[in-house]
Amino acid sequence: MFKSGNENIIANTLLGSPFAGTYTLTRSRRKTVVIYVRGGAVEVRAPLRMPEDEIDRFVAEKEEWILKILAKQRIQVENKKSFAVNYGSFVTFRGNQYAIASRSGLGFDGEFFCVPPDLTPQQIKAICIQIYRRLAKEHISNRVAAFAAQMNAVPAVVKINGAMKRWGSCSSKKSLNFSWRLIMADDSVIDYVVVHELAHLVEMNHSARFWAVVATVLPDYPARKLRLKELQKKLANEDWALQVFSARV
Repeated sequence: MFKSGNENIIANTLLGSPFAGTYTLTRSRRKTVVIYVRGGAVEVRAPLRMPEDEIDRFVAEKEEWILKILAKQRIQVENKKSFAVNYGSFVTFRGNQYAIASRSGLGFDGEFFCVPPDLTPQQIKAICIQIYRRLAKEHISNRVAAFAAQMNAVPAVVKINGAMKRWGSCSSKKSLNFSWRLIMADDSVIDYVVVHELAHLVEMNHSARFWAVVATVLPDYPARKLRLKELQKKLANEDWALQVFSARV
């Protein structure tokens, strides 16, 4: 059975569960109950007046699914811990794999990601991110310009940031922002994200009208969207976060 309390946010425990059944219950004015599994933690959001026994039954029914997601996240955590880039490692750029090579220069020469010699894996990763940012700024800005003319939707500015949870965003001031990680995607997927954000300059929502704008430019956008999710799954197993002592060259 479940142990519960009377507060809006409480910690409940499913006794005898393989995942110890600990989860956070958040009550609000919502009409449905939903379960979120994030970062190895389980959160249940439920209506204010929903009886606890109903919530308990709902969570119990979803226990197999919860365990599956938790197991997947544990694997991702282990993969992130073991993730490293070094000389000879392969990194992804515009959908293709390129080796990291020790060179006196710094950048991408069309065949290798060139980084200086005698660096630690963390320093190599930091420099690869610098290269990624430069490549993303150049390529994505060019794609924005090309589609902006086609869609008659001109942004005020195009920025590259380090967002980990959003591939792109559009502000009310018509500023388009893209994660440098997007440059790992193949060109068709990059174009999808660019068109998606430009479409927000026409429709600042995700209504049917918005998707109609996207479809006018890219009729096959659903397939591109699926490929973007595949990249997201790949990156969920890679640790591109930088430690405080990132390299400077």
